[in-house]
Amino acid sequence: MKTIKGPAIFLAQFAGDEAPFNSLDAIGDWVASLGYKGVQIPSWDARLFDLAKAAESQDYCDEVKGRLGAKGLEITELSTHLQGQLVAVHPAYDVQFDGFAAEHVRGDPKARQEWAVDQLKLAAKASKRLGLNAHATFSGALAWPYVYPWPQRPAGLVEDAFEELARRWKPILDTFDENGVDLAYEIHPGEDLHDGATFEMFLERVGDHPRANILYDPSHFVLQQLDYLAFLDIYHERVKCFHVKDAEFRPSGRMGVYGGYQSWVDRPGRFRSLGDGQVDFAQIFSKMAQYDFAGWAVLEWECALKHPEAGAAEGAPFIADHIIRVTDKAFDDFADSGSDREVNARIMGIGA
Repeated sequence: MKTIKGPAIFLAQFAGDEAPFNSLDAIGDWVASLGYKGVQIPSWDARLFDLAKAAESQDYCDEVKGRLGAKGLEITELSTHLQGQLVAVHPAYDVQFDGFAAEHVRGDPKARQEWAVDQLKLAAKASKRLGLNAHATFSGALAWPYVYPWPQRPAGLVEDAFEELARRWKPILDTFDENGVDLAYEIHPGEDLHDGATFEMFLERVGDHPRANILYDPSHFVLQQLDYLAFLDIYHERVKCFHVKDAEFRPSGRMGVYGGYQSWVDRPGRFRSLGDGQVDFAQIFSKMAQYDFAGWAVLEWECALKHPEAGAAEGAPFIADHIIRVTDKAFDDFADSGSDREVNARIMGIGA
């Protein structure tokens, strides 16, 4: 078995225009001071990282790794969550998602999608140059507006949407395969890949592509009321990335899973800082050890109540305390009396 790596932190929720959050060196010093050993880098944030340059320049990648390494940090994965979202956008969300794209493709859905696909392919090349073996992203969504079937969906609508989603992603998956990197889709409401069933639908349509994998984040399963421990039992072989994020679900007589259009503070389902929600991380880390997860435990901080800097400070020791140093021996080895085939035969009463 392998001991999970960590603690690490996803930088997206912390990057900003004020020091120490406005450059990779400064934010690196900050997270290292909190006890983190790895950083997951949002590839769309030019304050922290130049994706196009990383895809083409080994010197740049070596420089970035070296600067972080001097602080005791490793890069866990690159993230293209925003670009991945733009690979498949339903027209209902054109206006909201336009801000995720580069300015020169905004207002042009076709150009925006082509730009997003190119971004993913750059990320595959950059990941290889950085020596990474996994990458974090979103799938985007064409069928999400029809998740609750009223009025009844036309026959074949969901199937056609997943065929199109697979058609768009297959060349990207092939590029990741050429670069030896697993693409891990965060299973997330708002994406067409939002639970196990939808992941299987997609996987079937990309021919069980070996690079089509999962970013596991239990918080999104709490809000769906999906069994996040059983999910690991079923899909552990495809889990290549891990966001450590907490959540709670407290339904009332007024609201349930859909949240009544309320703010995050007032919804029954809320993301919380680590340890403040309902996720059973002791069992999750046990299953990660059981199933030999070889990746990083990465804090993704989101909370409607707590200050982000407090959440980050608490997150590193929380993750460190939950990482299981796996054993290389059985607990009852002390009682091993030794054996051979003859002794086994005698124990069973079988003639040697």
